[in-house]
Amino acid sequence: MDAEHDVKTLEDGRSRPKVCGLVTCFNEEHNIGECIASLLWCDDIVVVDSFSTDRTPAIARSFDKVRFFQRTYFGAGAQKNWAMRHVTLPWIFLLDSDERCTPALRREIEDLLAAGPQHDAYTINRDVYFLGKQIRFSGWQRDRVARLFRTGTAYYEKRRVHSLLHTSGEAPLLRNPMEHHMVDQRFDEYAFRLAKYGYWGAAQAWRDGKRSGALEVAFRPLWRFVKTYILQLGILDGSRGLVFCALQAYSAYMKYAVLWGWRVNEARGIPPALPDFDDDNTTWEGLESLVEAERSPDQAPPDGG
Repeated sequence: MDAEHDVKTLEDGRSRPKVCGLVTCFNEEHNIGECIASLLWCDDIVVVDSFSTDRTPAIARSFDKVRFFQRTYFGAGAQKNWAMRHVTLPWIFLLDSDERCTPALRREIEDLLAAGPQHDAYTINRDVYFLGKQIRFSGWQRDRVARLFRTGTAYYEKRRVHSLLHTSGEAPLLRNPMEHHMVDQRFDEYAFRLAKYGYWGAAQAWRDGKRSGALEVAFRPLWRFVKTYILQLGILDGSRGLVFCALQAYSAYMKYAVLWGWRVNEARGIPPALPDFDDDNTTWEGLESLVEAERSPDQAPPDGG
């Protein structure tokens, strides 16, 4: 490695490995500016846009530090794996466009990197905000995601929706959270987005060979609501908790209802209209290499014969 290129000297004289802030986005003109502003402490910022039709590209390009790309969207995992290929620095800090890095989290990350990180990846809690107020229950009080990692040591799994990040080794939890402004202004857009997530979830389930019947359509959304609103105390979030939990149940209903409809039509000889999936092996080769490297000897496939 080029030590001068890969290390930054902080104001107090300490040095740390350089960090690339990475953001994926689509039609987030009301969020993207604050998201990028919270990453200006990073040494490089890569933004990958899914051909937004609002002012998102113009806002992102207005930041001198941003390297801006556009790519067709095949799901969060595919988009982020593709975006990582444009990172040239030792560490990646990844945000969605509706998230913010707080000053406390920035200080913790810089202190961690300056002291010499003991792990290749770290997990961060998310404080979720819904129409200007934090959602403190509904299961979101334990919302945490791995977002800080050494370049080349973490990749997203091959799923159209709700793709998880696979890391090399454990990913300890940092103390300070990030902010997740899940619904800041456009409530109607969020409701439509959840329907889209349900459709994508149905498509993934179809590709996985899963089925859906009356029980799934009726009880999975009901269970989702009972779990989040009652068992995970969403009721304590007031009217926001009620609406928020009902919307999560609605997304589950869309997933299983759409999948049910596809299976009914399958018996009639009518194929489903699936969204496009990224089946380009180069998008997933990092993940495949990571999984192969972590497979223990007793789990390795036989040599054959």
